[in-house]
Amino acid sequence: MQQAYDVYEDRCPTRLVLDRLADKWAVLILDRLQGGPVRFNHIRRDIKGISQKVLAQTLRKLERNGLISRTIFPTVPVTVEYALTPLGSTLTETVSALAHWAEKNMDAIFAAQRAYDEAHPG
Repeated sequence: MQQAYDVYEDRCPTRLVLDRLADKWAVLILDRLQGGPVRFNHIRRDIKGISQKVLAQTLRKLERNGLISRTIFPTVPVTVEYALTPLGSTLTETVSALAHWAEKNMDAIFAAQRAYDEAHPG
């Protein structure tokens, strides 16, 4: 039997999931994995500004929530690849839309910020 969840309730576990997904690094990682499995260092190179520690933590959280899988290859040194799971794949359209919405609308956002700052100085 499926339980009813309500994101507007303060103790609903969906809030924790939204907290994970609303993270900028999670959005970028999920968007990056749309093209197929990617190695840890490749993700780190592609997502400028993410530290190794934050990348590892974010990947671990996404894996724990069933959104990505981690595959270890017995090479020297060990090779680790990350990929979207079927559950994670259900987010690709949403994550991509969010990430690329920001790119497409930055000029409008900057204009709105300038207008706001001029109307509300100091």
